[in-house]
Amino acid sequence: MARYRGPVCRLCRREGMKLFLKGERCYKEKCAIERRNAPPGQHGMGRRRKVRAYGLQLREKQKLRRIYGLLEGQFRRTFDEANRRKGVTGENLLQLLELRLDNIVYSLGFATSRTQARQLVRHGHIEVDGRRVNIPSARVGPGVEIGVREKSRKNTHISEAVEFAQGRGIPAWLELDAEAFKGKVLENPVREDIRFPIQEQLIVELYSR
Repeated sequence: MARYRGPVCRLCRREGMKLFLKGERCYKEKCAIERRNAPPGQHGMGRRRKVRAYGLQLREKQKLRRIYGLLEGQFRRTFDEANRRKGVTGENLLQLLELRLDNIVYSLGFATSRTQARQLVRHGHIEVDGRRVNIPSARVGPGVEIGVREKSRKNTHISEAVEFAQGRGIPAWLELDAEAFKGKVLENPVREDIRFPIQEQLIVELYSR
């Protein structure tokens, strides 16, 4: 399956903000944004050109796509589904992205990044309502229980991630039982639950051109 394999810190520098793509490193002084907050490349420190409306819309789309680790085709299909649903398209898009299984595994603290969460799901370490699921894009709804398989709970990466997550915090729409390595979706996330400074209306305008 195609995926980005390059250095992820350059993605944060390109967007000019922390996308939290590298786990614990993003919270330390070694973070690329902390050390050198400039676009990658030899001209990154030079004079920046004026960004037009299309450029702003494109940057918001790229920013959101990179946060959740989706390819362009995957992101566009998610947007189309959000557009078909009732309600505000931009908020529907954020909700669909938040309810992905890999994002919930990350938000519960079973992984230090969404990339690591996707790998845990792919390798069969995660259960949904007691059944193993290995599809990172699987949609999870309210009342569903997500947990780490019993055989995988001794995995040092998972145990360290759970411990690290205690300081990071768990979203209000999720419930975590750290000792049992289980969590539950209490309700669908609302716009106020999305902490990233995303202007989703710009993405809607981009795809409506």
